[in-house]
Amino acid sequence: MALFLLVVILAILLGIIGVAVHGLFYLLVIGIVLLIADLVFVGVRASRRRGAQR
Repeated sequence: MALFLLVVILAILLGIIGVAVHGLFYLLVIGIVLLIADLVFVGVRASRRRGAQR
């Protein structure tokens, strides 16, 4: 769970820097992709736990 929070914070920071600094739009894109990948990872992990309990 700590890794999830660290990656979310990193994605948010990259997004803020990408928006604030002119010419670093790619950091915003990287932050968004990183956030989506992290949410998918947590979703897959949660669905595996639910499947194992049944």
